[in-house]
Amino acid sequence: MGRIKETSTNFENKKILADECSEVYAANIIGGQWSLVICSWLTNGKMRFGELKKAIPNITERMLTMQLRKLEEYNILTRTVYAEVPPKVVYELTEIGYELKPIIRQMEKWGERHKNLKIE
Repeated sequence: MGRIKETSTNFENKKILADECSEVYAANIIGGQWSLVICSWLTNGKMRFGELKKAIPNITERMLTMQLRKLEEYNILTRTVYAEVPPKVVYELTEIGYELKPIIRQMEKWGERHKNLKIE
């Protein structure tokens, strides 16, 4: 999955829409399947990289790293490195990230109610 070049018209349109619509801004951050599932796992508390990888077996290490960096950049989670050998790295939702918990739970409930209703 490639990133949109920051010089493209698509990027500019996406940026304008996100600047004007708060829901689009939020969806751009947590709207991807991986970001949402990472946040969902972290609502239960701190996790290490390996624990997240084990909890989300279909994600590649590269994609997990990219998504964690993105969520850290938007202050949704923090990455704490402990001075140990080997280094211990722990991910945890920030206060802003924990605000997503009721939203994630509502999405989960909605999905449970409606996922079998799609038209074939």
